[in-house]
Amino acid sequence: MTLRPLPLALYAAATGLMAPFAPALLRSRARGGKEDPARLGERLGRAGRPRPPGPLVWLHGVSVGETQSLLPLVAALRARRPDLALLVTSGTRTAAELLGQRLPEGVIHQFAPLDTPGAVAGFLDHWRPGAGVLVESELWPNLILAAKARGVRLALLSARMTEDSARGWARSPASARTLMGAFDLVLPQDASTAERLASLGAAVGPQLNLKLLGEPLPCDTAELQRLTRAIGGRRVVLAASTHPGEEPTIALAALEQAGADLLILAPRHPERGAALAQELARFAPARRSLGQPIAGDTRIYLADTLGEMGLFLRLADVVVMGGSFVAGVGGHNPLEAARLGKPILTGPHVANARSIYDQMYVEVAALEAANAEHLARHIRGLLDNPMIARRIGEAALSYAERQGAALDRALALLDPLLPA
Repeated sequence: MTLRPLPLALYAAATGLMAPFAPALLRSRARGGKEDPARLGERLGRAGRPRPPGPLVWLHGVSVGETQSLLPLVAALRARRPDLALLVTSGTRTAAELLGQRLPEGVIHQFAPLDTPGAVAGFLDHWRPGAGVLVESELWPNLILAAKARGVRLALLSARMTEDSARGWARSPASARTLMGAFDLVLPQDASTAERLASLGAAVGPQLNLKLLGEPLPCDTAELQRLTRAIGGRRVVLAASTHPGEEPTIALAALEQAGADLLILAPRHPERGAALAQELARFAPARRSLGQPIAGDTRIYLADTLGEMGLFLRLADVVVMGGSFVAGVGGHNPLEAARLGKPILTGPHVANARSIYDQMYVEVAALEAANAEHLARHIRGLLDNPMIARRIGEAALSYAERQGAALDRALALLDPLLPA
């Protein structure tokens, strides 16, 4: 067995010493709603499902964005290799709930194990994957190195690494080389990440951003028709995946300055619904999670539910992307709105999707609002000029449709790693 560099060996020892405290920590998180109390065993490496016979491929993303970006890859693997069992793991409860709604029948979901030696060993001993596909920035040393030691062929797809993370890993170059060397395939999201990963010892392949791929989000057709009738001819703005501090700004810009008739407000974390209803009480919002209808005088429809973004996007005349009007979030992927041909507005804080937005700006497939005043001006302009809004939406759709070829290239590179 290859000796680990000292920092990685110390990390393994420290996480092993902390393992006895993990059950209490998980129970505490479950009380706060951050873990599924019925599935805590999975986080400790105890499988909640039997392993199916035959070769198995494991795919992992930590949260909602990463796991949803895996869905096109899951669908493609199912079509090309129906002989493979597929296991998808995630790290957050919200991601698990959405995967439960959107994973194809027969694909297994489990929570990822904590990165302690015992939990990792239990996970790998039970599932025995032939290949593992990790997305974005999931660099858990114990999990990665234990999988490599068992002969699992590993790929890091849609890899993303910030400058701060790269500087941190650079302080332990031997550890970085060991970890990067565990991957048989590394496909970075962008040129900056490619340069950072290469400097740390990764054998970097062509660029791939899984969040650019995918089909239009599904929706309940009957519910779409029902809500469309309730809305009537009102002009609708959707604020998608919003975060604390953004909602009052967007509500004021859309409803009081831009002349929108109805704001559908879909917070990134639906459990904030009750707090948002209080914060925006002056608008008397109707809450979808409570079954409150869109009435004739409803100004804000609080979409505090999971798995219905496809419905809300189809109802919108203009989409405002959240996470971009407050610092520290970094914005969210606009491609879900683009795949439905919607005109998209975003704030200036979009570090997580900067390369996507820069390309869309060039094609006038999205517009940036630097502040609340600009946001109100853009919303009014799009609502008052539906032909311009339609052309921006068409440009967004065209951009989204051109991204699909990247998946075929990635599958060709991934194929040699898959079990025979």
